[in-house]
Amino acid sequence: MERNESLHQTKWECKGHLVWVPKCRKKVLHGQLRKDLGPILRKLALQKESEVVEGRLKADHVHMVVSIPPKYSVSQVVGYVKGKSAIWVASAMGRNRNFVGQNFWARGYYVSTVGLDKETVREYVRSQEEADNRLDQGGNKEGSYGDSQWLLGF
Repeated sequence: MERNESLHQTKWECKGHLVWVPKCRKKVLHGQLRKDLGPILRKLALQKESEVVEGRLKADHVHMVVSIPPKYSVSQVVGYVKGKSAIWVASAMGRNRNFVGQNFWARGYYVSTVGLDKETVREYVRSQEEADNRLDQGGNKEGSYGDSQWLLGF
């Protein structure tokens, strides 16, 4: 495994690829707003104990890979970041623009999990089973499941 974080009694690696757009997919993320918004999004994610691993702001959408601890749902973090950043954008743009904090981002977002591929996970599980079998060389001891392929459907 690449890099695991930890909470009390938990090791984790939970990353998501997130995409969201401004209202009506307007091309408004440019110039000074674009330069200032990146650090704001990173700071807001940190307030939910999440880390922006990679991020890009395009004129009409935001792409981010975010590491989110398992104690938060993706929707909690995205809702917080979108809500607080919309308020920041409204105050940064002032009254010269027609944006109110609650109307800057469109509703919804796209998320896809990012992590180890299926083959890597399968190989890890197999290696763990082989290690257990080496420990159990004398036969099936209490707590050992022998051939456990049928349990997980692999």
